[in-house]
This record gives sequence, structure tokens and C-alpha cells, in this order.
Amino acid sequence: MSELPQGSVIGILGGGQLGRMLSVAASRLGYRCHVYEPGAAPAGDVAHSVTTAPYEDEAALRRFAEAVDVITYEFENVPTSALDLLESLRPIRPNRRALAVSQDRIKEKSFLNELGLQTAPWAAVNSEDDLRAAADRLGLPAILKTTRLGYDGKGQVKLDDETDIPAAWASMNDAPSVLEGFVAFEREVSVIAARGLDGSVACFDPGENIHRDGILRTTTVPARLSPAQRADAVLVAARILNALDYVGVMGVELFVTAHGLLVNEIAPRVHNSGHWTQQGCAVDQFEQHIRAVAGLPLGDGNRHADVVMENLIGDDVNRVPDLLKSRDTAVHLYGKGAPRPGRKMGHVNRITR
Repeated sequence: MSELPQGSVIGILGGGQLGRMLSVAASRLGYRCHVYEPGAAPAGDVAHSVTTAPYEDEAALRRFAEAVDVITYEFENVPTSALDLLESLRPIRPNRRALAVSQDRIKEKSFLNELGLQTAPWAAVNSEDDLRAAADRLGLPAILKTTRLGYDGKGQVKLDDETDIPAAWASMNDAPSVLEGFVAFEREVSVIAARGLDGSVACFDPGENIHRDGILRTTTVPARLSPAQRADAVLVAARILNALDYVGVMGVELFVTAHGLLVNEIAPRVHNSGHWTQQGCAVDQFEQHIRAVAGLPLGDGNRHADVVMENLIGDDVNRVPDLLKSRDTAVHLYGKGAPRPGRKMGHVNRITR
């Protein structure tokens, strides 16, 4: 397929802040966006069209597909039944394989290990007995996670010793899970990488991430990496993209350890840790994703500034009046309602050099 002509419509599954920023980027390139979202949709404030309907509504899905030229998504957990229907009508980018791998932590870790990439040691867990056996094999402390649907620290619990096992398994509600062994890492970094329809790959500089309570708080570029580590991080991301025949932007989270880089997880979409690109690069991650799914040439991902991105979570949004007065600071708000603990209300990018 050749590049989409200006005026074409890009369908976005999901109407959160990532969809909002994708819509803005698409408009700069002459495209319109149509958002499909079952609930509240901050992206609807800036999109050309919005369909508000559940993913089980086949008639609504058909109308949505017929109104767009290509479909992408801002989150991974779109039901398979909806994707089956949509894919029969319009191309979906990134492809279904990328979604299938990233939606299930066991599939994801198996895929990465089969590529020869290192991950934390892990074991599938489907019962409390499985959990005890996995804890014996991997050792404690460790992290128990549901295989699907967890994000921002949800769907996971830390086990410090054997006495934590019954409560940890009970918190999973019998959901298929995975136990991840403890990794002594120096820092966490992420690479925002893109692959075009023509197979070309472009990566942004790795950013260094700080999490608190399972939620990303800051990303700093440049990350504290040696030239060899920086090159390895980019090569790991490119290897994953090519193996999946990927089209679009992907976030690849990595642990930096004394024994090399471990892949923590992949996200087949634009990523929170890539927001710094809005002030740090001529072409940010959102435009890069739109370029890829529309069949346009990828942009130059070179960084022209050092940036610290900070998420505004919950009541952090009350700092906005002061942040707006700060030099070299760009404020990005998501148009959400009242703040609440753990809710991402926006982010700020500070240029530090």
C-alpha cells in the first residue's frame, strides 16, 4: 500500500491521552482521526470524529471501520473478537501478532527468549502450588503478575518470603499469572523505536526511567549509559521490531544490569517514556507513529536537547500555574476530569540543556 493521501482518516482504538496526542500529530500531517472508545475519551476533544460504543457492538465496529482508511491503537487490550472483525475490513497497524505477544506476559517472555534476548527469570503460575514451586526455583523476593491486563503497577504483588504466598495468590483471583525473579538492576531505561512500512527503522535516544508505586514518574534523557550500552539498547529494539514485521512506534523497557541488558517488557504503541520527544526532537514519537502507519517516510529521531519528562499524577496537576511560569518548561494537559490518586492528568517536559 502506498502512503495515505492527505485528508485520509486514521482510526484509533482507545480515546485516552495517547490517542489525544496522536490525533494532534496526525492533524499536522493533514490527516483526520476517528477515535473508537467505550468510555470517556480525552482524545475526543481534538479528534475529527468519535464513536462511543463497547467493543462488543459489531454494528458500531463496522461503521467505524468503513469510515477510516487504516486502524491503529493507543492501548494493547482490545478484545480479540473486535480485532477479528476490524481486520477483515481495514488494515491494522501495528499488526495482530504484536498485539498477541504483548497482551500476554508469558507469550511476550517466550517470544523474547526465543529471539535470544535476556529477561528476568520467570515461571508460569496457575495455582498456589505452582506459585510455591516457582518460588522455590526462582527464589524470593520475586514479583507475581497477572499474564494479562496489568499496567501502572496494577495486577501485581511483591513476595518477600514464603509467608506472602497465600495472600499473593489470593490477590490474583485465580487468574493465569507469571512469577518474575528478582533482578538486581542499576537502572531502567526505555527505547522508543519505530519501523515503517518499507522496513526502515528509526530509534530515539534511550531515556532513563524512575517509577514510584508502579507508575512512571520521570524520564530523563540522556540516560546514564555507556556508548556500548546505548548501541546495544537500540539494537535490541530494532531486533524486536524486525522479528514482528512491525509497523509503528514501540516502547521497549530494559533493565541495565552488571551482566548486560534485560528486556522488561514491550508496548506496541506510543509510550509514556517517550513524551520527552515532544520537546527534545524535531519529530516526536506521536508524529513518528502516524508517519509509519500512514506509509510516510520516518522522521529524524535525533535529539536536539536534554529533557526531563515528569508525569503529573493526581494532585500534581495543582502545580500547573507555577509550572506555566517556569523557563524551558512545556506543559501538556490531557483534559481529564477531577484528579484522583494514580490518575495521569498530564506531563511536563523541562529542557535542561
